[in-house]
Amino acid sequence: MSPHDWHGVVLPPTRMEAWHGDRVVRTFANRPLSLAHMLAEAVAQSPERAALIDGAQRWRYKELALEAQGMAEQFAHQGLQAGDRVLLFIRNRAEFLLAFFALQSLGAIAVPVGVREQRPGLQFILNQCQARGVVFDGDLWDRIPDNQECPQVQWRWSLDPISAPQALHLPKQPSPAADKLLPSAEVDPADVSVILYTSGTTGRPKGAMLTHRNISHSVLHYQVCMGLNESDCSALAVPASHVTGLIAMIATFVHIRGCLVMVPEFKASSFLDLLEREKVTHTLLVPAMYNLCLLDPSFASRQLGAWRIGGYGGAPMPVSVIDGLAQKLPGLTLLNAYGATETTSPTTMMPAGETRTHADTVGVPLPCADVRIMDDEGHEVPRGETGEIWIGGPMVVPGYWENPQATAESFTAGYWHSGDLGSMDAQGYIRLYDRKKDMLNRGGFKIYSVEVENCLMGIPGVLEAAIVGRPCPVLGERVHAFLYAPGRPADDHAVISHAKANLADYKVSETLTWLEQPLPRNANGKVMKRELRQALHPAQQQPNTLGHQLGVASTAHQQATGEHAVAQIALGLHRGGPGVLRAQQLQRGRRPPGQVHLLAPAAVHLRQRGG
Repeated sequence: MSPHDWHGVVLPPTRMEAWHGDRVVRTFANRPLSLAHMLAEAVAQSPERAALIDGAQRWRYKELALEAQGMAEQFAHQGLQAGDRVLLFIRNRAEFLLAFFALQSLGAIAVPVGVREQRPGLQFILNQCQARGVVFDGDLWDRIPDNQECPQVQWRWSLDPISAPQALHLPKQPSPAADKLLPSAEVDPADVSVILYTSGTTGRPKGAMLTHRNISHSVLHYQVCMGLNESDCSALAVPASHVTGLIAMIATFVHIRGCLVMVPEFKASSFLDLLEREKVTHTLLVPAMYNLCLLDPSFASRQLGAWRIGGYGGAPMPVSVIDGLAQKLPGLTLLNAYGATETTSPTTMMPAGETRTHADTVGVPLPCADVRIMDDEGHEVPRGETGEIWIGGPMVVPGYWENPQATAESFTAGYWHSGDLGSMDAQGYIRLYDRKKDMLNRGGFKIYSVEVENCLMGIPGVLEAAIVGRPCPVLGERVHAFLYAPGRPADDHAVISHAKANLADYKVSETLTWLEQPLPRNANGKVMKRELRQALHPAQQQPNTLGHQLGVASTAHQQATGEHAVAQIALGLHRGGPGVLRAQQLQRGRRPPGQVHLLAPAAVHLRQRGG
């Protein structure tokens, strides 16, 4: 493939550059300098163009920039300086964008954290990055650590009036400079712009350092490979705090001067109302969200002709959903994406028109991405063989904030070790099989959980599925499945019969647990398989006993229950996210390999991994 062509897409000029001392990467020669420059350019080129919609409130680019500037002036007045870290603990609302771009204009470092995080986690993050301030939704005040827990935090800014000690109200107001947009602080493109905390099933979260040039390259990947332009309008239904929401949606749409519509909570019917009313052209969702839209009784009668791009990640899109959407919305192009917080979200993407024929893949490497499949000894494996996915390129972060040990363990000469097992075929398409640590070994037979989980996800009504190894003194492990299927009667026989018809016999789940609540996830949205394993191991519990501990399905639930669960999954993406978005794996019941992010089985490769 020509360096100026990506599967039929003409690329802007690229070149090789030396970065971080030990990296030589392919880059876009012409790229935005920073997020603040993206917003300034949008104002210069399209000041009156619609920028943001939040309920009944609307902002044009000039209005958005002036209100962000007003907030920046409040920060600066109280002593905030370039390089200071500020935690953003904010739901999907307009104020997230205002606070985020206010920090960018000052050269401060934003530390967005999903609102599912609890007080101990916030305390750790604030102290680990030595944040000087936190901006939060007023009703989340009880989770904000106090001066004793985080003595270095000087400012606790509430976006809503509250009566609380240590809290300062941060009113939304335009800059006193009326019509004049002031220049932003000068930054080096290699400077850190954002810190996004990722976490595994064990250990403390790690703060991935996203630089301005990391973000610029991801934004250009989304723009060029998705075919986005200033006429596009996108609905932000994954967490703004996740890498997918932040990069694939917010940063990208400011760069292209498009319009962003905030979605505080996902419910299929109201979401379709919004798509129809605002003539939304672009979405980045988890597959389960698309399925719920398709199942909505009003879907067929909706006027959704503007909807032209449907990004997804975190899990494979069921072929039935692909075909259903194609039948009812022939103008909608579905595009899978895979990435992680450490890759500023996108690493691979499905070329337009290939989703149906390559539904079992996450697409091909993006133009500036360098993807290698490596064995445990650090040797690249031949095409078609399985190994760990290593990712290099200008989107890969330089490392983790103040954590040289974790950086050394996860990066080799600029390649990030994803921890995902996969393969690359002769045409360059990437298949994901499992997390390295989640692979099962049953009597010497290797079982990739993603294959089994995808099979179980093909059963009508199953919204989430996860498998873990149940200890066995003879075989080492046997397959145990956890299923979340609101509205579907528990039927072990039907599940096992389906698995036997589609999988090798050693991959079939011998025991099942039906859950009445979604799979357990951490604050970043990742399925906590360690908890599932620990619940099975100690007393070799019977499935029913375990099921009641985690919440076994005993009665049929309404579709609203499923919608609520999907909303929780999508709006709690960790890694994600579109992406993505690390968007694809949430629905499947395992961590999205790389949740975009929306973020990102169900989310925004909404993998979305994190962030």
